[in-house]
Amino acid sequence: MRKELLVALAVVLAGCTVPSFGDSDHPETPTGEDTIGYENGYWYDDSVSVTTEDGLNESEREAVVARTMARVEQVRDLEFKQSVPVSVISRAEYQNRSGGNGSGGSSRPQDPWNDQVWEALLLIGEDSGSSDEIDDTLSTTVQGYYSPSRDEIVIVSPTETPQIDRRTLSHELVHALQDQHFGLNGSAKTQDTQLSRQGVTEGEANYVRVLYERRCGDGWGCIALPDRTSDDGSDNGDSESQEPSYNEGLFTVLYQPYVTGPRFIDQMRSDGGWDTVDALHGDFPDSTEQVLHPEKYPDEKPVNVSVADRSNEEWSRFDHDPVGDTVGETSIYAMMYHNRQTEGDRYSYESEIPAGWGGDLIVPYRNGSGGYGYVWETRWDTEEDAKEFEQAYRAALTQEHDASQPRSNVYVVPADDQFNDAFRVVRSGKTVRIVNGPKSGDLDEIHRAEG
Repeated sequence: MRKELLVALAVVLAGCTVPSFGDSDHPETPTGEDTIGYENGYWYDDSVSVTTEDGLNESEREAVVARTMARVEQVRDLEFKQSVPVSVISRAEYQNRSGGNGSGGSSRPQDPWNDQVWEALLLIGEDSGSSDEIDDTLSTTVQGYYSPSRDEIVIVSPTETPQIDRRTLSHELVHALQDQHFGLNGSAKTQDTQLSRQGVTEGEANYVRVLYERRCGDGWGCIALPDRTSDDGSDNGDSESQEPSYNEGLFTVLYQPYVTGPRFIDQMRSDGGWDTVDALHGDFPDSTEQVLHPEKYPDEKPVNVSVADRSNEEWSRFDHDPVGDTVGETSIYAMMYHNRQTEGDRYSYESEIPAGWGGDLIVPYRNGSGGYGYVWETRWDTEEDAKEFEQAYRAALTQEHDASQPRSNVYVVPADDQFNDAFRVVRSGKTVRIVNGPKSGDLDEIHRAEG
């Protein structure tokens, strides 16, 4: 992972409120294990005798994990109900275990339904399936994970000598804490709601992690950070000058909860303390729009968008529940940035083009000859917002993908481009509808034009 991504979270909480931790006035021995700031024989401000350069042996790891749990409790003001096993593996071992999968499980099967969703966003083309791209991106960037099914944490060591990055450990311990108190087994129906839920879970984990790091520079003695110049321990030269080894447009989508989620959590805590943050786990944001713009939570709900099936007998929707996917403001932002329709800091997630999002639905289609397409209907807050999105999408097709325009609303991307398809782009009031198919003649067969 490039250096700019590794340091991003050091500045993401600029302006956030730092909680008061108080003085070290705890008793030498707690009255019980259910004491916040004390875990497995360690207070949050105790020292540990370890050497990090040669990795951590079993007893050293137990000490570091116990004290980190106590510190996470102290920051989050929430008690662990039980200890959490922690193991450390190399990047190569992680990739071998996961088969390229970012969740520590087996590799995902191909998913042509989801391929159409990512193609609509102009982020994953026809030359690479979405499953492979997601697997490759996660296997390169994941630094650790918490498994709710196994109640365990796995840290991916940033060096050949197995080491624990205290930042990754504190982050994953927050997930364990969330699971013990609120559960982490819920599922989301759409891409946008999955990201909005992660805005709470990942946002809280990174929020606590950064507050933890601030204490390391203001009173707490902390173990040294590993050298992350090269994630796998090899000498790769100047990481700033190298192209990422993963799909950066896809990563922009996946990374959003980690960047804007902490700001959302900070706003909620400022409004009502940790009790308000606790309540989020039972009332997640309805969209990434609410995470990106906390003032819209919880009242500004997404518009419910439906797409009428106007296909002929050659084309049909997938037998999939749900029939379509809502991608939301975050994914549209990533699309616009990756296709050079907005500028500035990629990881600011601030752009006027997606900011007027009201709702959307992408419905994938297929025919019996192995052809695929989709209908993407977007709804915007104002007609001006809709016009701005329409113009930017058209510009992405022509400027970034050299599309020709045989008719006023039809675009054809050439065969040597990864998005080699035909597109029909139509705006009506606050609605923009994009129809995609292999050839321009397929567009009316997939979704017959109105009027």
